[in-house]
Amino acid sequence: MVQLYNLHPFGSQQVVPCKLEPERFCGGGRDALFVAAGCKVEAFAVAGQELCQPRCAFSTLGRVLRLAYSEAGDYLVAIEEKNKATFLRAYVNWRSKRTENSRVCIRMIGHNVEGAFSKAFRDQMYIIEMPLSEVPLCISCCPVKGDLLVGCTNKLVLFSLKYQIINEEFSLLDFERSLIIHIDNITPVEISFCVGYVAVMSDLEVLILKLEPGPKNGERVHHNPRKTNNRMRRTEEGISNEISQLESDDFVICQKPLELLGEKSEQSGLSVTLESTGLADEKGKYSHFQHLLYRRFAPDISSYVLSDDIKLHSLQLLPIYQTGSLTSDGKNLSQEKELLSLFCFFSLPHVGYLYMVVKSVELMSVYQYPEKSQQAVLTPQFLHVITSNNLQCFTVRCSAAAAREEDPYMDTTLKACPPVSMDVCALRIQLFIGLKAICHFKNHIILLTKADPEAIPERRQSPKRLLSRKDTSVKIQIPPVAEAGWNLYIVNTISPVQLYKEMIDYSNTYKTVKTQSCIHLLSEAHLLVRAALMDASQLEPGEKAELLEAFKESCGHLGDCYSRLDSQHSHLTLPYYKMSGLSMAEVLARMDWTVEDGLQKYERGLIFYINHSLYENLDEELSEELAAKVVQMFYVAEPKQVPHILCSPSMKNINPLTAMSYLRKLDTSGFSSILVTLTKAAVALKMGDLDMHRNEMKSHSEMKLVCGFILEPRLLIQQRKGQIVPTELALHLKETQPGLLVASVLGLQKNNKIGIEEADSFFKVLCAKDEDTTPQLLVDFWEAQLVACLPDVVLQELFFKLTSQYIWRLSKRQPPDTTPLRTSEDLINACSHYGLIYPWVHILISSDSLADKNYTEDLSKLQTLWWKKLLPELCRRIKCGGEKYQLYLSSLKETLSIVAVELELKDFMNVLPEDGTAAFFLPYLLYCSRKKSLT
Repeated sequence: MVQLYNLHPFGSQQVVPCKLEPERFCGGGRDALFVAAGCKVEAFAVAGQELCQPRCAFSTLGRVLRLAYSEAGDYLVAIEEKNKATFLRAYVNWRSKRTENSRVCIRMIGHNVEGAFSKAFRDQMYIIEMPLSEVPLCISCCPVKGDLLVGCTNKLVLFSLKYQIINEEFSLLDFERSLIIHIDNITPVEISFCVGYVAVMSDLEVLILKLEPGPKNGERVHHNPRKTNNRMRRTEEGISNEISQLESDDFVICQKPLELLGEKSEQSGLSVTLESTGLADEKGKYSHFQHLLYRRFAPDISSYVLSDDIKLHSLQLLPIYQTGSLTSDGKNLSQEKELLSLFCFFSLPHVGYLYMVVKSVELMSVYQYPEKSQQAVLTPQFLHVITSNNLQCFTVRCSAAAAREEDPYMDTTLKACPPVSMDVCALRIQLFIGLKAICHFKNHIILLTKADPEAIPERRQSPKRLLSRKDTSVKIQIPPVAEAGWNLYIVNTISPVQLYKEMIDYSNTYKTVKTQSCIHLLSEAHLLVRAALMDASQLEPGEKAELLEAFKESCGHLGDCYSRLDSQHSHLTLPYYKMSGLSMAEVLARMDWTVEDGLQKYERGLIFYINHSLYENLDEELSEELAAKVVQMFYVAEPKQVPHILCSPSMKNINPLTAMSYLRKLDTSGFSSILVTLTKAAVALKMGDLDMHRNEMKSHSEMKLVCGFILEPRLLIQQRKGQIVPTELALHLKETQPGLLVASVLGLQKNNKIGIEEADSFFKVLCAKDEDTTPQLLVDFWEAQLVACLPDVVLQELFFKLTSQYIWRLSKRQPPDTTPLRTSEDLINACSHYGLIYPWVHILISSDSLADKNYTEDLSKLQTLWWKKLLPELCRRIKCGGEKYQLYLSSLKETLSIVAVELELKDFMNVLPEDGTAAFFLPYLLYCSRKKSLT
């Protein structure tokens, strides 16, 4: 389905001041237009909307049958005919031709130029002649590398662009015939070539191949068709023989239409073979290929009379690149073009086909023309089609497909792009009388018109000749002698931003109607801007900035559309608003809050966006008014989300009385839960109503309260500007119910709502401790982790944290800053990692006259952690060395000295690790064995 919008993509128009009726013309680069008539080519400079200025003219060998320009190498190539002989010639350095009589040098391809003769090429145009054994029928230049592909009957010849280095300051452009692609039973009418991708078209067939480099060992490689191809070929030859026997005025035999994608296209019956003709050690030469697409059409036999002009036309490969970014002066950081995506277009008189052929081969769009087409050109933004009297502009989906190739995060909650499958539309049908031909370059459309309707028709062929591949001759129509009534126009397309603004204005007519029409038009505007941004090499810095601003604006408009819809695509509100750069407050300010039928309705798209935004810690605080509006919105649309919404940092400024009123409404409506209770307790704290807070907290058991915090961690922990911030409720629980707080954070960790390091940071910030100080509440949390045996906790690291803290407090005689939640007996009874207390530990404790309760507890906790876990680990770390070697060694010596004094020899030996250096432990053993005699 093709939608029609009456927009204005075409701007100013100018006439090309050529002297004779153009027979062939082409454009290229930024400003070059070439027009061939008779045995002469005129070059024109096209800059902006000024008049087209003649640049130079030069003679050709004969009448030009085909003409092509290559931006890479800046050369013009032509197929010329003289005295029924056909020639292939490349015109190089044509810009230096000042006058028509200026000297021109001619040389053969690959001819070595002597130094003295080479100087003549520096400042004058020269022609490279490329002889072929067969008649050249069509040509195509690679837009990236400048290589030239020539189509002949049953074969394609590839000429690689080379440069002859004459000296350090000067090199000559040249070509080398590097590859022949043999394709039996096909005569190319049009070809297209782009970085190894080859598209070939006959009257009713299209074949696309991908050439690939081969082994680097220099072997000559031929790619032979598979046996299935040979079988099909023989089958088709048999069918062809039958057709030749049956063909008469009474019978019409035709092959059925066929579309083969990917590897299946090998079954087309076409035999393809590569013949390498370049140097054996040539880098990157092509030696094998992949089949990508084969499509065969059949003529329309619905009428009694078969038209002989039902043929394919306008074959084109369109590349989209990833290019270097722009610097402040507008120059590219990198001139290398990396192919991002590739598209192939071809057309029948009444329908056009657009395929994507990179990574996967698929049909993207089908274009139905209202009238019979004559020619078409594809650009990254549009498809331009001419009929006899109309220039038509259709939208394309190339930028949508390329965006998905470029960014793997497309179509997520982060980014979005209109779908490739979206209906195409006609932006404009512009009247031109007597349209004959079209070409395109940059933002210029070149049109040839001839008002005289009495055009000389081509010689009609029998309809039977369209039905098989036996007809191997191609008749290149030679235009009639120049007649009056023709014109060559340059139609300038308006800037993408200007057309984008017109689309936005047009979309306002759909704004009050909640239909897909508004989204469709805004999507077209979005893709228009996106396509222009993908071709950054053609943009000035000011243009790029303007396009980026339009891109963000279009995302905002699309977000508005999806926010008003309650459909399966309403979730796209979120990524489009994100891409727009709008804040939540700015989005809410764009909403229409009018009440319909006495009821306020909020669509799913807007609710989805706000809900996700409030969950994502956007570091944006809504005003009191907007926060109240958000709560009211969710109370109407999704009341279950109200407690979660109130816990968002963005809702910090909401009036506590307003929040409490909505929470109470949830209670009265039968929506009572632990989450509502905890949220009310948090709001009561903000109100300063401690009695209400205590009543809410007492209404459920501690286990249920922990479950409530797991459902909504932001009741305790929030993030602002990337930093962990404990809530007012968490600070209150630290003073009043530290056990509940530790259990809740442990529950969050068990349910993967908080990480290990994040939990440690939370307790340090909560207790206002710096990184080097460990509060007792964090030690309580570590002990709770050990008791809970969490699977994702590394026990050795946890043991080390706890033992380090116990030892530090013992050595510094530093008591914990708060009362520990668990005693040593609690840990021994609850955790297998804490063993029974050895008698010698009691000896150590009792022998210390300064021991207090805290010292005793830490020492008791320190003993299946220290003696069974830490001592071997400490010895291991001493062996490894490192920055803390001396610290570990001092700790070990101090510990052994104390234990050697207090323990019996047998107990002391049981404490020592099984491995180690005897000389190190021997002094302590000797002291322990002699201490009785000393006393």
